[in-house]
Amino acid sequence: MDGNLQFILLLALIILIMFVGLMRLGESANEVDWGGLWLNWIDGLNRILCRRFHRLQHNEIVLPETGGALLVCNHISGLDPLLMIAACKRPLRFLIAREEYERFGLHWLLKGVGCIPVDRKGRPEQALREALRVLQQGEVVALFPHGHIHLDSDPPRRLKGGVIWLSQQTKAPIIPMRLTDVFGEGRTISAVFLPSRARLQGFAALDCAGEDGQACLQQIAEYIEGRGEIAGET
Repeated sequence: MDGNLQFILLLALIILIMFVGLMRLGESANEVDWGGLWLNWIDGLNRILCRRFHRLQHNEIVLPETGGALLVCNHISGLDPLLMIAACKRPLRFLIAREEYERFGLHWLLKGVGCIPVDRKGRPEQALREALRVLQQGEVVALFPHGHIHLDSDPPRRLKGGVIWLSQQTKAPIIPMRLTDVFGEGRTISAVFLPSRARLQGFAALDCAGEDGQACLQQIAEYIEGRGEIAGET
């Protein structure tokens, strides 16, 4: 047999073995049903990535077993959604900027996991209406109320009120979360490849359906920005 052909066959065998190994790893680590074999496999690999490479530590994120819910978190890097997914026991539907949703090479995945694109320069209210529909169908919607990456060292920024409107329309609970210790903070794609000692703290659900919207927004800000004694609660 020709030496080049032998090398190609050996290389193909090695790639096949590695692929099968990754498939088994992903299947064994998968904890959430995303509605498809490939998405479940990616879920498992993401949990391995976050727990081993980024050494994610988190308390129990208490989500309702069924029904709509809203997750809100500070936004410090492009790694944040992966860490949130790895810490939760239900699929999350993220609101993300349309330019990120349409990023080359990632659009198929973001569409597959049900991300909701926000057209920040056009009609952002369309994304809110889609999020409302998703909540009414009993799914979990995740969003970053700062609007985009915002570090603790950045000047204060007013939170966007869409989460309050969604909660008041659906009576869905709001679960605040706070991320810290991501090594690649301030970065997007590269943050995924920089090892971290990520910490994610989830807090008790807030019922803002019948409350003053601005007061609830202020309470959310205190949780996700780690301000005052309230940030020490679990």
